[in-house]
Amino acid sequence: MAAEVFAPAKINLTLHVTGRRADGYHLLDSLVVFADTGDLLQLDPGPELALEVSGLFAEGVPADERNLVWKAAAGAGWTGRISLDKHLPHGAGIGGGSSDAAAVLRALTRQGCGIPDELPLSLGADVPVCMAARAARMQGIGEQVAPVELPELHALLVNSGAHVPTGPVFSELASRNNPPMPQDIPAFASVEDCAAWLGEQRNDLEAPAISVAPEIERVLADLRCSRNALLARMSGSGATCFALYPSRKAAHFAAYEIGAEHPAWWCSAVTLT
Repeated sequence: MAAEVFAPAKINLTLHVTGRRADGYHLLDSLVVFADTGDLLQLDPGPELALEVSGLFAEGVPADERNLVWKAAAGAGWTGRISLDKHLPHGAGIGGGSSDAAAVLRALTRQGCGIPDELPLSLGADVPVCMAARAARMQGIGEQVAPVELPELHALLVNSGAHVPTGPVFSELASRNNPPMPQDIPAFASVEDCAAWLGEQRNDLEAPAISVAPEIERVLADLRCSRNALLARMSGSGATCFALYPSRKAAHFAAYEIGAEHPAWWCSAVTLT
């Protein structure tokens, strides 16, 4: 059965690196939400697995077994043609590839296809939380995912186009044993309360990413200076940054201002849930 699926952008509101296992995997504690912008996929069953990639950010995305979408379908034993329409910049810290793979697995699950329990995590640390595609706390190496209740958040996502490989960012990390988030996440009465609490948390990869790609600092500075910004932070290992605003209108106004000043940057006003 053919299926059309949406793969939302994943945003790390926080990202605490709390340790490193003997096998090299980092331990994380992250509050993750999902945007109402993302990639689109269409799955059409057939005798052989094939992937075609189109869209604004198709350039540089592999259309073979290197792609997580391909690996997800192959791991589930599914064959057919997958059309991937890339609306999100890739390698940008917003889980584009992981969310695409998770969307494929969700679609196949709905169709009754058996998904091996170990498959999502084997594809990447972000895939299990992207399977949920809703606000969640992600811990461990990505295998611990617990839903959380957050207010609807209005945000602006900005990516300057900087290429930030994850490996060098982790290599620049000064400490791999940092405090986790508080054990209990409060029930926030407002967006402002949520932003204030988030301001007390961290993305431990932000400083290392800036050392690899200094232009991230300019993006963060512009977001922090934008009108009505409540919080600005980098997502994931970079280079996409976000700011939170008290309203949808404020987020769209910031998108207009920053987009006008930096027309080559990718700017997207979104709602996060």
